[in-house]
Amino acid sequence: MIMKTKEIRAYGKVNLGLDITGIRPDGYHLVKMIMQTVDVYDEITVTADGMTEKKDAYSISITCSDPEVPTDERNLAYKAAKLIMDRYELSGKVEISIVKHIPAAAGMAGGSADGAAVITAMDELYELHMDQAEKDSIALKLGADVPFCLRRGTYLSEGIGEILTCVAPIPHCYMVIIKPDFGISALWAYRAYDEYLKEHKDTPDIHPDIDGLISALEKGSIKDMAACMGNVLEPAALAEYPQIARVRNIMTGMGAEAALMSGSGPVVFGIFTDENRADDAFNSFSEDDYGKFKIKF
Repeated sequence: MIMKTKEIRAYGKVNLGLDITGIRPDGYHLVKMIMQTVDVYDEITVTADGMTEKKDAYSISITCSDPEVPTDERNLAYKAAKLIMDRYELSGKVEISIVKHIPAAAGMAGGSADGAAVITAMDELYELHMDQAEKDSIALKLGADVPFCLRRGTYLSEGIGEILTCVAPIPHCYMVIIKPDFGISALWAYRAYDEYLKEHKDTPDIHPDIDGLISALEKGSIKDMAACMGNVLEPAALAEYPQIARVRNIMTGMGAEAALMSGSGPVVFGIFTDENRADDAFNSFSEDDYGKFKIKF
């Protein structure tokens, strides 16, 4: 019998740009977006006890510091462990501890990051020696953001999120991330987008310039980057949740080069070139009403 433990950080993300280019016959939206890892992370500890070489019964249990996060088979960390145990016919008692810092239902891929972290931890604990393609195949079964969460950096994400291309990193700047006191599910956000298009024309102004954003990153220009940023899911979310617009307006009013809802929201992030302005924006939001982070790139 063997017991091993692996501690790992699960990093969140923001979307510097998010566009929808179509819908597959199965209903999945085709995306073209720029994903950026941010220095906000959950702390994941995975312990595998009673590991043997012979296929035997296994169990998976999860504890989480956030009581609102499910700790059963709905949790992507649980699903990741189960997929790996079944695929590789593993045995043992797997215990997963999650200390949450990434806000849930916020557009920062917190659950996806946790699932990706468990894939990495299980690979090491059971010495599976999975290559990237194997990890990605498991990750995609969990969700469209999970393959990106296996990586860190700045990536163009296409398809339903599984086609990833590394692009130039975000230039030096300061990012202030603000989480209003409510959550939005990705399912709601994409359905709201579909409904929005039924009532409004699909005009170019709601779509970000993803190619221009990539060029701006290559040039290292925050100004050009800010001009190309956008989130096609934002208009529908703003109609239902005006608090998102208020946060965004505060950011731009305090000197942000750009402020944008991340992913399906409701997190809003602002990009600043001046640290004092970033500090002022950060401090203007009460910790009693908002989750908030300041990050330096």
